[in-house]
Amino acid sequence: MSKKRRYETIIVKKEEGIAWITINRPHRLNAFTWEVATEFSSAVDEIEEDKEVKCVVITGAGDKAFSAGGDLSFFMEMTPITAPEVSEKGHELMRKIEKSSKPYIAAINGFCMGGGLELVLACDFRIAAEHAQLGSPEIQRGLIPGWGGTQRLPRIVGLSKAKELIMIGDQITAQEALEIGLLNKVVPMDKLDEEVKAFAKRFVEGPPIALKYAKHALNIGTQVPLEAGLKIESEAFGVIFSTKDVEEGISSFFEKRKPEFKGE
Repeated sequence: MSKKRRYETIIVKKEEGIAWITINRPHRLNAFTWEVATEFSSAVDEIEEDKEVKCVVITGAGDKAFSAGGDLSFFMEMTPITAPEVSEKGHELMRKIEKSSKPYIAAINGFCMGGGLELVLACDFRIAAEHAQLGSPEIQRGLIPGWGGTQRLPRIVGLSKAKELIMIGDQITAQEALEIGLLNKVVPMDKLDEEVKAFAKRFVEGPPIALKYAKHALNIGTQVPLEAGLKIESEAFGVIFSTKDVEEGISSFFEKRKPEFKGE
């Protein structure tokens, strides 16, 4: 993957095993259009095939917004016929992120609304700048979330709080989002990139196969009955024991050294 810009509405770069996807429409608060969603989906596919990438960070250009959600001009063009197609396209993108073998981190650098919030809900981890504001304001425009918000938000913050956020549509601060479990960490804006990079490096240095199966067991296992979830865990546990990384992890412990995982 080249570090040069290859898209019109997003920027994709790779450094030290970390891929960064930046929504690049700061003049529109990084709002989504069909083109953004299409390019973003292509970037996720490309990164998934890149063995050098161990972790992915998603953010927005500038310091005002991660993403303000769907561009209102985008909605003006929708009809009852095309709206489901737009919704399904968003669902496809979010599923790609959830099903990815790599950990995804959302670096929330400002307003995170509507579709922007739905994007970070699909990520594995969420780190926000102190000034960030998050919300699901669709109801205030006579809409509801269409990219998975009604399903993922209650799974993260609980049904009652999700109803409040979606059915009233008020914004909440980064600190409030942290307190309800929506965020993993809140940091000063001038430390955001540094904190996110340090967090991502933990995964770059980790065992890729074990991380892949841990993510799978957590994401899928928690959505099925306990017995089925335990079966998923047992099968994943067995697969892990076929890897050289397990041998390396155990050997390094007894040899009192840092493990060097190779994803084998």
